Amino acid sequence: MTDFDPFTDVLDGPMYVVTAASGGERAGCLVGFASQCSIDPPRFIVWLSIANHTYRVAREAAYLTVHLLHQDDQALADHFGTETGDRVDKLATVGWRPGEAGSPVLERASSWFTGRIEERIEGGDHVGFLLAPVAVCRPTEGPPPPLLRYRELRDLDPGHPA
Repeated sequence: MTDFDPFTDVLDGPMYVVTAASGGERAGCLVGFASQCSIDPPRFIVWLSIANHTYRVAREAAYLTVHLLHQDDQALADHFGTETGDRVDKLATVGWRPGEAGSPVLERASSWFTGRIEERIEGGDHVGFLLAPVAVCRPTEGPPPPLLRYRELRDLDPGHPA
């Protein structure tokens, strides 16, 4: 197998918290694999680890909410990245409101959208959720705050292995 690390080690993408609700359960996790993937129609894809509790909730969900993290969201990143939904309800200690089909919208996140799941795509140890936006937060006027990036979270101790 080819060593892919020399390429991926230089990547420094934005970080997200993705939330889901289905079957009376709710979940959320820190995500680094996500991107806009179409302009017309607008589409976004987010990749969830199959080892993750959020994945198990999301595979039965109709919608996911994707929260873009800014540098002042470090505490949210720590919370959603270092705990596992297999042991704790990560949403029990943060403010949120139900969005489409109950998909949690985090009160502290200033940039987010909720997307209808159009397709699930197998991708090895992650599954891609292709999302069609149905609700979008319009942040306040002015320049957006700097994004929270992978390099700033690389030392987090994850709640479970990828």
